[in-house]
Amino acid sequence: MLKIGHEVVRPGKRSGEATVTIPVPAELEGVPGIPLEQREVDWYAREYPLESINYTERASRDWANELRDQHAEMREIRKEHDKLNRGLIMAARQTADVEPTVEPTGEDISEAIKAKARELGYLEVGITAYDHRYEFQSKRDFTKLPHAICLAYEQDFEPTQTIPSVDAEIVHSSTYRTQGAAGLELGSFINSLGYRAHVIHSSDATGPVIPMFVEAGLGQLGACGYLLTPHAGNRNRLMMVTTDAEVTYDKPIDYGIHAFCQVCQVCVNRCPGRALMRDKIWWRGLEKNKLYFKRCRPVMARYLGCGICMKTCPVQKYGMKNVMEHYAETGQVLGKGTHDLEGYTLEGKGYFGPGELPTFDRGFFDMPHGNEYEWSFETFKKTAREAGGVITDDLIEQFKAEMNEHLGQETTDHLSMMDQDADYI
Repeated sequence: MLKIGHEVVRPGKRSGEATVTIPVPAELEGVPGIPLEQREVDWYAREYPLESINYTERASRDWANELRDQHAEMREIRKEHDKLNRGLIMAARQTADVEPTVEPTGEDISEAIKAKARELGYLEVGITAYDHRYEFQSKRDFTKLPHAICLAYEQDFEPTQTIPSVDAEIVHSSTYRTQGAAGLELGSFINSLGYRAHVIHSSDATGPVIPMFVEAGLGQLGACGYLLTPHAGNRNRLMMVTTDAEVTYDKPIDYGIHAFCQVCQVCVNRCPGRALMRDKIWWRGLEKNKLYFKRCRPVMARYLGCGICMKTCPVQKYGMKNVMEHYAETGQVLGKGTHDLEGYTLEGKGYFGPGELPTFDRGFFDMPHGNEYEWSFETFKKTAREAGGVITDDLIEQFKAEMNEHLGQETTDHLSMMDQDADYI
């Protein structure tokens, strides 16, 4: 039995349920939150501001969507999600201009907000300062309210265990919509107490928000690049509501995840694209396991959104309390090396158990890079070369039409799981 360094007490999984106590072995103790150097985070935010990969890697995103759309069921799921989700995104944007319906009493309403969020089905909720350092350049001034209510909504357990599958894609899309609607209700509730509330849909996120969620105590950043929460690990969908209400900030918590992930490594070992980094590095002022995006997206595009790093996380599968208790008793990672945790099937490739990984043909990871304008220009040059270097009026008009299409295109279409909830800092 390992020595327990400290215990973390968290609310039960559902409103009204008993609290949960998570033992953290002394050998796994670290710092609360994410290890970071404040001056470096400040400097990168100022000199090299973040930008969404949906802009910087738009070419590969469009390429991936074209591949996904070749799968008939996936195409219909995406179309239906786009149709249903767009209205929620637009409604969330409009909340930025909604005025409160009564005069505020001036009382701290933190507990009222948390109780309402739990009533609406959110698994985890915490409050912290909205941190502009983790904001995309294209989203600067998107929200002007100072406090961030960080919300995590649980994705259904059973379909998630079938990852990668059509069922898993259906449930991940529906969870975004369910929490989007719940967020609008929470915003209205805050308005009814006399305060403003800007609901920020997860498909309209202002940046890689996980550092704020960690600061609010909801969990810690895992080796997979997702937030790991106590009850559901990385099986959550994240969104935020900013407000000017009278609130009290929560504090980051040391769940022992940083050290545990280095011992566990299941998601790293099981990633079919070998896209997860085994060792932590310092990146933009934060210590973390960095994701190899160029090895992640081609697998997601071809294999039903992938998500194997979610499925194979023991905290997702068994819960943090069970995982930490098992580690304290045995020094072992619960489920590691078993088919129950590590097995998965890739469509057309077959089943892969512990220690087995797929191989891919030469060129599998080749994909276009750059934003939509860069990719359109590369396509324009390729077409011109194929035409013997002759640039016709028709070719120029086609190029202009593509540019105009990009300029008028909304960025509220369907995003992949990792685009929305993973940490791409």
